[in-house]
Amino acid sequence: MDIRYASSPSEVKHLDTGELRKRFLVQNVFEPGKINLTYTHHDRIVVGGAAPAGKTLTLGSYDPLRTKYFCENREIAVMNVGGPGTIVADGVTYELGNKTALYIGRGTKDITFSGQDAKFYIFSATSHHDHPTTLVTPEEANVLNLGDQENSNKRTVRQMIHAGGVKSSQVVMGFTALEPGSMWNTMPAHTHDRRTECYLYTDVPDGARVFHMMGRPDETRHLIMANDEIVISPSWSVHSGVGTQAYTFVWTMAGENQDYTDMDVLQPADLL
Repeated sequence: MDIRYASSPSEVKHLDTGELRKRFLVQNVFEPGKINLTYTHHDRIVVGGAAPAGKTLTLGSYDPLRTKYFCENREIAVMNVGGPGTIVADGVTYELGNKTALYIGRGTKDITFSGQDAKFYIFSATSHHDHPTTLVTPEEANVLNLGDQENSNKRTVRQMIHAGGVKSSQVVMGFTALEPGSMWNTMPAHTHDRRTECYLYTDVPDGARVFHMMGRPDETRHLIMANDEIVISPSWSVHSGVGTQAYTFVWTMAGENQDYTDMDVLQPADLL
C-alpha cells in the first residue's frame, strides 16, 4: 500500500511536474493479477484497483490500517470498468458488468475479486455505521444530462452511490461519459472544502490524453493523464479536465457530507 501524505496549497504552488505527479497521480492501477492500493491522508481515503486476470484476488488488511480485516472500520465503493467480473463478499456472489458498482459495508470480512478481463476500481473511506452491501447497475443510476456541444461539455452523469440512492456512511460514487466531440468535464470548475474527490479517467483512447486541472483557483496547475489513471483532488483544489478526445471518468468523494450540490462554482474567468 502506497502512502501519500496531505499537501497544503502553499506547498503545491511551488512543486514541479515530477513532484505534483508523485503526490497526486496514481498509476499502474490495474496490474494483471494484483490489487494495488494507495492511502492518502486527505480524508483518509484508500484508492486503487484490482485486476484478477483469471485469478481470484483476496482483499486483506494492510499494516497502515492496523485492523484485523480491511472493512473493520471502513466501507468500499467498487466500480468495474472492464469486462465481466465477480465479487464475493462474506459468501454472497455479485456479478458486475461494465460500469456496475458495488457498495460493500463496514464489517464485511471476506472479499474476493475474479474475472478474466474485469478491472475493479476501488475507493474506500472510514465508516461509523453498518450499511448493507448493495449492487447498482448503470440502468438503476440517477441520470443527469448536462452541458452542450457549443461548450464542448455535453455529458451524461450517472449517480450510483449517493444520498438519494445506495446508502453509505460517506462515500459517493458515479461516472460521467462525454459525448463524441466533447472534451471538457466539470466546467465551470468548482471546489468543495468539505470533501476530497478522486477521478479515475477511463475509456481514454490509445494515444489520447487528459489535461487535468488542479490547485487553488488563483494558482492552477495541471497533470497530463493517460487511460486508467487516478488523480487525488484535495478539498481546496479545483478538479476539471479536458481531453484530446472524449472519455469517461469515475468520480468518487468522501468527507463531511454527501451533498452533490455542496460546491463553490468558479467561472473560467475566475481561474488563473
